[in-house]
Amino acid sequence: MAARARLICASSALEEGGKGVRFEVPWAGETMPAFVVRYDGRPVAYLNRCGHVPVELDFNAGEFFDLSGLYFVCATHGALYAPESGACVGGPCAGRGLKRLAVLEREGNVYLIEGNETYE
Repeated sequence: MAARARLICASSALEEGGKGVRFEVPWAGETMPAFVVRYDGRPVAYLNRCGHVPVELDFNAGEFFDLSGLYFVCATHGALYAPESGACVGGPCAGRGLKRLAVLEREGNVYLIEGNETYE
């Protein structure tokens, strides 16, 4: 299947280190929650699923960063993840990171690259 771009949101919806935009993706035969945020000037997206236990990270919709704004934090378990890679950096995730999704920003919009079950 050829990859295609699916609109997630307008670029202006993502502020550096701010709230993320939630959306859904097909993943392993299911529809899974996902999110995109702006970090280090570019959008990054992941499945919204803690590496420790499969629960969504955000307690309040779209709030993924810890108080420092440096890491994603699981509101349920306190696991910390590096926004640039999704790697586990602390807490009960025990080395299990987040599943990253391929996104593209162009012409004022952010797109999910679909048609590739493994994504990025």
